[in-house]
Amino acid sequence: QVQPVESGGGLVQAGGSLRLSCTASGRTFSDTAMGWFRQAPGKEREFVTAIMSGGGRTYYADSVKGRFTISRDNAKNTVYLQMNSLKPEDTAVYYCARVFIMDPFRPLGSWGQGTWVIVST
Repeated sequence: QVQPVESGGGLVQAGGSLRLSCTASGRTFSDTAMGWFRQAPGKEREFVTAIMSGGGRTYYADSVKGRFTISRDNAKNTVYLQMNSLKPEDTAVYYCARVFIMDPFRPLGSWGQGTWVIVST
């Protein structure tokens, strides 16, 4: 069982950067595909990005391609989300979760508490 804990959110001006971290407990973390999702106020939770267990394959939503980068450090049981060129529409609660290996756009398992990212104009 992988239980994620997100951190690193905050308030940033448009055009700025933030790096989110997700530390997940569980002995099987290195074998687990992980993803980031976000939920803006009044909207459904949506897929942002995912990374396979070895870190070699990644997936991104069109809205963040070229601006966000996902990475992982299996020795630290941690997944990172580097967010550059942030836009006000990136404002949301960001969550990480295990994802299906055969469908990395779908979350699997439990959610963490999330971390707020607020991008001001």
